[in-house]
Amino acid sequence: MKMQWEGKSFIENLPRIYGVYTGGFVLFFILMAVFEKFGMSAEMIGILFLAFTLAIYAFIGILSRTMAVEAYYVAGRSVPPVFNGMATAADWMSGASFVAMAGGIFMSGYPYMAFIVGWTGGYILVATLMAPYLRKFGCYTVPDFIGTRYGGKFARLCGVLVLVVASFTYVTAQITATGTIAARAFQIPFEVGVWLGLFGILLCSMLGGMRAVTWTQVAQYIVLIVAYLIPIFWMSNKQGLGFFPQIEYGPAVARIMELETQLGVGTPPAETVAGLKALTALHATPVGGWLPAWQFVTLVFCMMVGTASLPHILMRYFTTPSVRDARQSVAWSLLFIFLLYFSAPCLATLSKLQMLDPNLPTSIIGASIDQVMSLSWIEKWGNINLLAIRDSNADGILQINEFFLNPDIIVLATPEIAGLPYVISGLVAAGGMAAAMSTADGLLLAMANALSHDLYYKIIDPKAETRKRLLTARILLLVIGAAGAGVASLKLTGILGAVAWAFCFAMSGLFFPLVLGVWWKRANRPGAIAGMLGGLGAGWWYLLAVRNPEAWYGLAQPWIGLDHLRFGVVGVTASLIFMIVVTLLTAAPDEETQRMVDEVRIPSGDTIIPSKV
Repeated sequence: MKMQWEGKSFIENLPRIYGVYTGGFVLFFILMAVFEKFGMSAEMIGILFLAFTLAIYAFIGILSRTMAVEAYYVAGRSVPPVFNGMATAADWMSGASFVAMAGGIFMSGYPYMAFIVGWTGGYILVATLMAPYLRKFGCYTVPDFIGTRYGGKFARLCGVLVLVVASFTYVTAQITATGTIAARAFQIPFEVGVWLGLFGILLCSMLGGMRAVTWTQVAQYIVLIVAYLIPIFWMSNKQGLGFFPQIEYGPAVARIMELETQLGVGTPPAETVAGLKALTALHATPVGGWLPAWQFVTLVFCMMVGTASLPHILMRYFTTPSVRDARQSVAWSLLFIFLLYFSAPCLATLSKLQMLDPNLPTSIIGASIDQVMSLSWIEKWGNINLLAIRDSNADGILQINEFFLNPDIIVLATPEIAGLPYVISGLVAAGGMAAAMSTADGLLLAMANALSHDLYYKIIDPKAETRKRLLTARILLLVIGAAGAGVASLKLTGILGAVAWAFCFAMSGLFFPLVLGVWWKRANRPGAIAGMLGGLGAGWWYLLAVRNPEAWYGLAQPWIGLDHLRFGVVGVTASLIFMIVVTLLTAAPDEETQRMVDEVRIPSGDTIIPSKV
C-alpha cells in the first residue's frame, strides 16, 4: 500500500509517525545490546545497524515515490517549519560535521573551532539576507532564481555551472565519509566502500526526489543526533564530569594540556611520517605571530559566506508553505544544529583524554607497543590503512609522536577507544552514515534538479513532458553519483578539506549574485554573469596557484596567509568587484524587474510568480 506523504491528515500526524519511528529505533538498539550480551560478533552488530537504518531510509523513499513535478522538486511546499528544520539540520550535518569536525578539534584544538563558528554564523546570513526572500520568489532551484531575477538563458546557465562545481566538490566529501564507515563495518577497502555508500545514498533520492529526501532526512536527523550524544554522556559518566559534559569539561581540557606537556608533544621526525599520506600525528605544532588569528577569522568568513551560498541548503526553504514558515525553519534549523555543534568539542576532548590519561584503563600513550597492537580497534582501523604506529626510537613504548591516525575516524572510533559496548560503535556508524547520506542526497538532488530543470527543461527542451523531465533527473543522479564516488576513491583531500573547497567555490560564484539580486534592484544580467564567472574563475585560479607553486601560474607563498582552504576570500572579492563595475557600466533592469525586487523584499504577502518564469 502506498502511503500519501502529503495532505493535511499526514501533516497533522507527523509527530506521532516520527515518535513511533524513534521508539522502534530505540527498541532495535536495545535488541542489539541484548544480542551483544549473548555473544553476537562486533562485525555482525555493525552490519545489522547499517542494514536496518538503510532499509528504513529506502522504505521511506519508496513510499514517497512521485511523478509530480512540484513534489519531486520542492516536496509539495507543505513541510511544517519544525520538520523542515530537522530536515535542513540533517542536510547540513554532513560527514564533515559528524565524522570529521571533532577529529579536527581532536588534532589541532581551537583553530578548527572556526568551522563551528562559521557554519553556525552562516545561518544568520541565511535568515536575514536570503531564505524568506528566495521563498517568496516562488522558484524551484537557485539557478531558477538567477534566471528569473536577471533574465536570459546564459545567466541561468552560469548559475548551474557554479552550483555543479560547488555541489560536486561537496558530495565527494560525503561519499568519502560513507566509504570510511562502510570500510570499517564490512572490513573492505575504502575504494570499495565508497561505491557501497553511494548505493545507499541513491536509494533515498532516486524515486521521490525532494519529497523523499525531506522525510528521509527527518528520520536521519533523529538517528545522527542520538548516535552523537550517547557516547558523550557515557564517557562523561565514566570520567566523572557530570550529566551535562558540554558545559563541564573544562577540567578535562586542563588535564589534556598537563599530559601533553608531560609527554613532550613536538614535531615527529620527517622519516617517521614519510608514506603516511592519509594519516596525521596525534598533536599539532603551535605557530606563533599574527597568522593564526588572521587565518581563524578568514576561515570563519569563508564558512559563513559559503553557508549562505550553498544551493542544497537554500533549496530547503523552497519547501515551506509560506514566507513566514521559511524564516521559522531557519530558527528551528539553528536549534537542531546547535545540539551537535555544541557537543563536538566536548566529544573531541573526552576522546583524547581516554587515550592519554594513564589513570584511565583505555590509555595507550606510554604503554607497550605490543600491548597496544593487540587491541581490536587498533587492529581493525590499521587493517584499512586509517591508523598506524611507528616505533621510531625502537624502545617498545608508544610515544605520542609515534601514533598516527586519520582524523576522520575519531568520532567513529571513539566508542572503541573508550571501551564502550560495541553496540555503541554500531550506533555511531549508523549516525555517521545518516549524516553523510542526508547531505549527499540533498547535494545530488540539487545538481540533478538544476541540470534537469534549469538546463534541460528551461534551456534545451522547454516542451519536455513531465515524465521525460523526471526521468532525466534520475539518470543524472546516477551519473553524478558515480562520478563523485570515482573522485572520492582517489583521496585527493580529506573530508574537511573537500568541504572547505566546496564552500569557497559556492561563495566565489553565488553569494553576491544572490544577495544583490534581492537587495540591489539596480543589479542587472551582465553584472550577475560577470560576478558568477569572474568570482568562480578567480577563486579557481587561486586554488590552483597555491596548490601548485611550481607551475607557471603558481604562487611561492599564499597571499596574506590565504591558503587553499580560504581561496573563497579571493573569489568573493573578485565577484563583488566584477558585479558592481559591470552593472554600473551597463543598462539598468526594466521597471517590471525593479518592482518585482521591491515586492520580494517585503517580508510578508503572497509568493511572487513572475511572468518571466
